[in-house]
Amino acid sequence: MGILSGYTVLDCSIAMAGPFAAQRLGDLGADVIKVEPLSGEWQRHAPAGGITGNRINVSFLSLNRNKRSLAIDLKSPGGQRVMRKLVEKADVFIQNYRAGVAGRLGVDYDTLSAINPRLIYVSMTGYGEDGPHAQRPGQDLLLQAMSGAMMSTGRAGEPPQAAGQYLVDAVTAYTAFEGALAALLHRERTGEGQKVEVNMLDAITTLQMQELSVFTVGHKPQDRSAEPHAHVYIRAPYGTFATTDGYIALAMPNFPGLAAALDAPALAGLDETAAGWHDRDATFALVRDAIAPFSSAEVLARLDAQGIWAGPVYGYADLVADPQIAHNGTFIEYDHPTEGHVKTPGFPIRFSRTPSQLRRGAPLTGEHTDEILRAAGFSDDDLAGLAAEGAIGRGQA
Repeated sequence: MGILSGYTVLDCSIAMAGPFAAQRLGDLGADVIKVEPLSGEWQRHAPAGGITGNRINVSFLSLNRNKRSLAIDLKSPGGQRVMRKLVEKADVFIQNYRAGVAGRLGVDYDTLSAINPRLIYVSMTGYGEDGPHAQRPGQDLLLQAMSGAMMSTGRAGEPPQAAGQYLVDAVTAYTAFEGALAALLHRERTGEGQKVEVNMLDAITTLQMQELSVFTVGHKPQDRSAEPHAHVYIRAPYGTFATTDGYIALAMPNFPGLAAALDAPALAGLDETAAGWHDRDATFALVRDAIAPFSSAEVLARLDAQGIWAGPVYGYADLVADPQIAHNGTFIEYDHPTEGHVKTPGFPIRFSRTPSQLRRGAPLTGEHTDEILRAAGFSDDDLAGLAAEGAIGRGQA
């Protein structure tokens, strides 16, 4: 039994951030009911990488394990009646609609908390529920760009580069997950439910706690170098360097040790402050040329012998095959009834007494509608009537 066994989560979110947060709650044992429109949640129809799957694309598959699917039309009177009934006994409600949409659907905090004052209501938005940007699209790349993070890496004069992950979505998901857990703890102590507001702009901004403090307190601007230095607020050499057969990453070495490792005596006498901060381009180029004649394995061995922080640059194939990944059990594998054998990242937190576990793979749209509503007190006649009026979907693909 997981830590959150016995708690019920209504997941009315779409895309990545909301479903990822809800999945983490499900991984800890909560009964997560994914509330979808009759046609299925948006992510079912927008596969990353074009990988569509058999009946469930990989994007949806990866973000919706340990959930049951309930397909209802929240715009219909019957669908709203179903939702109000479920809210009566729910513990957490998650939505990431644009500002104003929850109110129009009758699932805003004031409405639902009046039904269930103990409810933890998690509202996720792009920029905040109100304010000058409230109606802007909360999309990962747009928030990466707005956050300032792109201007801390890369070459001066070249276009900023986005992270290679859906970074803002992921950190927002974890922020919402953290907020839901904290609110549940407060409720256990006091009996009080509450609203938890999370927005993508604040999530990615506060993630840069150190960098932004260097700017706001230390007044140091983001000055990118001509060489591809990996971060404006760390001294050179810092970044990735080509070898004869690939790339390595090098982080903040001492110059005497680096000189010995690379047979580059010119590095030994460099002043850390002058060369590392004020002459980053020349330092970067000097190290780049010294590393270039070696293979990745050879240069990493040399650097390791000097106690210098360095490591390989992996692609996904390398990561999946790494022995530490295997040792940690980072990936889980299971057989899905429609998608076949699945290998996917698993559970990043390990509990000695209540481990996370896979209870079910991602559901088909409305796969559990009848099961969920019967448990909520709806009769077979009720279900037939709701289906006839188009308020619910029952086990659609």
